[in-house]
Amino acid sequence: MTSVVTPSENSITAGQIGKVCDLLTPALRKSGLQNEPTQQVIEHQGDALVADMVAVVRKRVEAISNLIVRHAIGNRNHTPEEALKATGRRQYVTDSVVKTMPRGATAEADVYFFKPDKSAYDKDGLINDDNLAKEYELRGLKPADPYLLAAVNEADPAFADDHPNGTHWKDKDGKWCYAAFYRWYDDERRVLVDRYDDVWGDYWWFAGVRK
Repeated sequence: MTSVVTPSENSITAGQIGKVCDLLTPALRKSGLQNEPTQQVIEHQGDALVADMVAVVRKRVEAISNLIVRHAIGNRNHTPEEALKATGRRQYVTDSVVKTMPRGATAEADVYFFKPDKSAYDKDGLINDDNLAKEYELRGLKPADPYLLAAVNEADPAFADDHPNGTHWKDKDGKWCYAAFYRWYDDERRVLVDRYDDVWGDYWWFAGVRK
């Protein structure tokens, strides 16, 4: 089942504003900010301070306002090879990397697919894995494990036709690895699993789960 989360047409509610204030108040109490400089900021930079705070909230809200959500049910009895084979896709994989595929804590979870904001890409429309990791953090997500991602693409093989999707992880040597599902120009549905410290194009959707 697919659902698309889009921005609400309604404005932020009084209750939500109150909740933000409730979160902010104890954090400020614990901050250890000095009294006198804080007073000066309030008196002379109050408008700018509020604008900065709203901008931070806006950035995080906008980062999660366009997500595709899929509920995935994987098979924890599958080996990495079996998880990929079950998708029915032509495999372009490095066997040693397949064996490093991390297995998440649960076989069933909501998987959130997102595209980073345009500002996250370089001038050529590319993003590297280190910067992609920051995009996950911004959305309060961590990369979906390849088993969950394979389960999504097994359940709906056509999903990756219009939404080429991937996830990444680091191996024991700290090298980035990835699993990617897509349909190429020759109409062949493929899955790639490899170790490659390179970049992603802006047509990819990235799979995450809630922390």
